[in-house]
Formats: sequence, structure tokens, C-alpha cells
Amino acid sequence: MERRDVRGHYEGLAAAYDDHWVYGPSYIPWMAARIAEALRLTGTDRIADIGCGTGLFAREVANHVRPTHPVLCADPSEAMLRQIGTPPPPGLMPVVASAENIADGDVALPQGQLDAMWLKESVHHLPDPARTLRGLAARLAPGGRLLVVMLPATIRYPLFNAALTRFEELQPDPADIVGHLESAGMKAGLTHVEHELRIDRDRYFGMVRARYMSLLSTFSDGEIEKGIEEMSAAHPEPVLVFPDRFAFVLGEAEKQRGGGE
Repeated sequence: MERRDVRGHYEGLAAAYDDHWVYGPSYIPWMAARIAEALRLTGTDRIADIGCGTGLFAREVANHVRPTHPVLCADPSEAMLRQIGTPPPPGLMPVVASAENIADGDVALPQGQLDAMWLKESVHHLPDPARTLRGLAARLAPGGRLLVVMLPATIRYPLFNAALTRFEELQPDPADIVGHLESAGMKAGLTHVEHELRIDRDRYFGMVRARYMSLLSTFSDGEIEKGIEEMSAAHPEPVLVFPDRFAFVLGEAEKQRGGGE
């Protein structure tokens, strides 16, 4: 399959991203609370959101945890980061950087090492996830935690069939991510969380037209419209109700490392 222009996709979507992407008012607080809980975040942790987009989850986590150090918000899209605000709100520190930049040490971390970081629905964009996750693990302090939040290999979204099929072609298996973190020397485990989504049908169709999921950027305008016709026939109900199930892959670094560290 032809590789997608992921950065270009998000650059074009940035200004309206929050309007098109947020399912409803309860979703962001719910997910941010699950992230903070899984990472066992405290106010003294040095925290990073890798692939933060417009900072939706970083902002909510910062409000919830009240960290002493600003949450590092890393994303390769300047347009997405601009949505955080200029100047950024207290508690957030935007940095134009990809996950690979952070992993390779191309970007100096303000606090040196990190105690906790997460990647929310971005691991499928990594060309070499094993290498990048290994590099991110190396940026952690002893006892640090790395959380990969991702969709499972199959989803039950009310999308058209070609989109669901393409999702399965593109989405990595969470079990493979567990293996990558273990290969990086971390203790890793897999859990799942689920949230019921309720969204106005026309609003959801508008999100699909705006290509709110990056996989939709692989379809032409004509294919999207044909897909929405299929969705309309399959879902005549005015409000769509469906489960949003996520895999949480948590890696934990050793509390003490050798070599005199």
C-alpha cells in the first residue's frame, strides 16, 4: 500500500481538529483519567505526551495531576501544536518533535529524563516501532513508565466496510507492542478499557468527511462519499452508539539500572 502523508494530513486538519475529532464532552476527561491511572502519575513526575496533537489529553492530564514540571507535548506538526495556544497554558511545554526525534536523542529533554510518557493512537504511524520504542524507553529514569494507547486489531466503528478492512491492514497488533517493550528491557503488560460512544449520526458522517482518522486519508473524496452512502443505509438511526475499546500496553523500566547509574 502507498505510504500516507501523515504529517500533511494533520497539518491540513489542525485548525478544525478538535471539532472533528472529539466524540463528546465526556470522552477527553474519561481517557485522560485512564491514562493518569495506568501511569500512576503524581505531581512530581516528569511527564511527556509523545504525538500530542493539539494537546487535548495533555491539558486534561495536567489539570488532573497538577504536575510540578510542565508536561512535555511533542508533535512533529507545528500546526497541531499551535492549537495548544500562544503562549501555551501553564503546565504544558510544546516541542516540535516526532517520536523518533525524542527516541534518537535529537531533542534535549528539559528535565533530563522522564518518569512517565504516553503515545495515544500514534504507534501505527511509526515506521520502525521496535526501534523507536526502544529509544523512548532509554529516555526514562529508573522506574519510569511508558504507555502505548492504541486501538485493537479490529474495531466496531460504524464505518464503511472498505475503511474497516484497511484499518485491519494498517493497525499493528498490541501483542507485538508488548514484545517490543519487553525487548527494550521493560516489564510489559496488556490491558483493555472500553467507553461507550453516543454521537449524532450527521456529526459522525461529517467527521468521516473531514477524515478524522488518518486511515481515511487513504480514500479519495468519491470513495468517502460512496462509503457514507453505505453507512447511511446501514445506520438509519439518528444517534450512533458503539464501543470504543482501547488496548493499554504499559512498559515499566527497572527501578535500578546497572553501570553505576
